[in-house]
Amino acid sequence: MTLAGMVAALVLVTSGVGWAWVKYLDGKIDRVDPFAGLDDRPDGATGGTTFLIVGTDSREGVSKERLNELHAGGEACDCTDTMILVHLNAKRDQATMVSIPRDSYVTFPAHKDKASGRDVGESKGKINAAYTLGGRSLAVATVEKATNVRIDHYIEVNFLSFVSVVDEIGGVDMCTPIPLKDPKSGLDLPAGTTHLDGVQALQYVRARHISSDPTGDIGRTQRQQKFMTQVLARATGTGTLANPVKLKGVLDAALGSIKVDEGLSAQGLLDLGTKLKGLSSSGITYAQIPLKTMDYQVKDWGSTVLWDDAGSQALFDAMRNDQDVANPGKSPSAGKSPSSAPAGPATVSVDVAPADIYLQVYNGTTQPGLGGKAYDGLAQQGFKMSGAARAGQQIGISDAVQTVIRYDPRWDRSVRSVAAALPGAELKPVDGLGRTIEVVVGSSFTGVTPVAAAEKPASTTPGGGAPSPAYTTTTGDKVVCK
Repeated sequence: MTLAGMVAALVLVTSGVGWAWVKYLDGKIDRVDPFAGLDDRPDGATGGTTFLIVGTDSREGVSKERLNELHAGGEACDCTDTMILVHLNAKRDQATMVSIPRDSYVTFPAHKDKASGRDVGESKGKINAAYTLGGRSLAVATVEKATNVRIDHYIEVNFLSFVSVVDEIGGVDMCTPIPLKDPKSGLDLPAGTTHLDGVQALQYVRARHISSDPTGDIGRTQRQQKFMTQVLARATGTGTLANPVKLKGVLDAALGSIKVDEGLSAQGLLDLGTKLKGLSSSGITYAQIPLKTMDYQVKDWGSTVLWDDAGSQALFDAMRNDQDVANPGKSPSAGKSPSSAPAGPATVSVDVAPADIYLQVYNGTTQPGLGGKAYDGLAQQGFKMSGAARAGQQIGISDAVQTVIRYDPRWDRSVRSVAAALPGAELKPVDGLGRTIEVVVGSSFTGVTPVAAAEKPASTTPGGGAPSPAYTTTTGDKVVCK
């Protein structure tokens, strides 16, 4: 949504609509001061501008009927549902976006408690609770402490602004090779391509309890990346933003119910829009924070997400230094070389290394060679194969559509790595199955997603070359629906 707003600013500048309209829209924005009282902040980036975008769980001003329609009728947590760091390089032709898992276990700096006003010392907890404990200022301070990246601008989005923007641009097409269903968010998406309205889009980006995707926030992050790319493609490819009437509707929706820092002025929006002429989907890099574990148990907090220290430091150092995160040895202002953008899907960080997991593959269809294709793809990712791919008839399956992963519940951590390599597969616990996990390939199988255990820091190439990234990236043109 923020990218669509930036593109809207660009169109506003180039369409000759005029300063008066910008002033009108500027007056609609609710301004806040998320930097109040912050000290001991990181130094600014060597170039470029960094935004913190938060999606809040606020239900303020939303009727009960509307909340039920959005599947958001439960108790509001007064927390951040989504956090995204966006860094625009100095040349304004590339953007790096990093989604922060909401359950990340981080340090809260000393702050004033939002509820009581009391001074509270440094503590630890899930990053989405920073907003609850100390408001916007603590959310900013916590992200800055965790990343050592200085935030220049703050944008806060709620449910209604998100839904309204999607509806104003005419909805968004989303594609999935297998059905996606999350009863908590209300998502019920069939396989194939579906045109989503604002309500459905909200269900899609909030879903984190999809039975076929046990990765939770990590899978949600990848879906959000695809969604943001589709929004940008929709906004720029349908003429929506070139039509002054439609553009006004988009800007009213985008700016009418968000909150931004006081420094993000109308003139700043104009300047930003003017400089974003070179930004395209291929110029958007999505980087994933490398993780040590997705299930770090903490008293009073439960299951949390623990970052890999060396890998995450390498990622945020590259961002702070205005470098191309996919090729941190050079500045993105110099332009990407064709080889700097990774081909294919991004590598997913997993808790258990593939080399420690034993698999047996079955072809659950009558399609020749499908089991062998899955076998080869999984073996290339380092999984230990117990034997050659077998026919599904041996276990009584020959007409499977969805891939099924059969596993012993005692190996519940290992199966997460397999599920990450086979997104959309159904997990089926089988007591007494033992260490070997069985993969029954269905006809919806299209390939294996790269996975790797994020345990090693950035390494230096032979001969003293630039370090290789200890994190994974992909570009917008790789995740867009074709």
